[in-house]
Amino acid sequence: CLLARRLIEAGVRFVTVNTFLTVFDEVTWDIHGSKPFTSIEGMKNIVAPMYDQGYAALITDLSERGMLDDTLVANLAEFGRTPKVNPAGGRDHWPGCFTVYFAGGGVQGGRVVGASDPIGAVPDDRPVEPPEVLATIFHSLGLKLSDHLPGPGGRPFPLIDTGFREIHELF
Repeated sequence: CLLARRLIEAGVRFVTVNTFLTVFDEVTWDIHGSKPFTSIEGMKNIVAPMYDQGYAALITDLSERGMLDDTLVANLAEFGRTPKVNPAGGRDHWPGCFTVYFAGGGVQGGRVVGASDPIGAVPDDRPVEPPEVLATIFHSLGLKLSDHLPGPGGRPFPLIDTGFREIHELF
């Protein structure tokens, strides 16, 4: 995350931080439970604390340097994890419900939009669709959601599917 902050300070407009493949020989985000994957315990005791430290340092560094207002930090993955632990002591891929969080870039802190059912299986209140997440990123970058990009053969391609907007509760 230190390198990410330095790249942003140097004027790089888009920085992707991929988390480590392993932490102290624990495979990181693939928490299926049986080797070579990480277990819930490995995630809780090793991977998550290391991630939290790096993420917190990035947000703190950007804030202390007055850069957080102009920098959107988006944390997301393409799926969540099963609401119940599997027999191997892990959790498998689950597209039904997952978490995304943002910091900076005009997003107001301390906001929660949406909620899952009690076990995290499905959205229960204010479901947020993936195009809304993308629209939120574009909005924070100052892009007009009505813009089009040139597609194959010059055919205009919408930046966001019609009907989707940024997650307005965040701004």
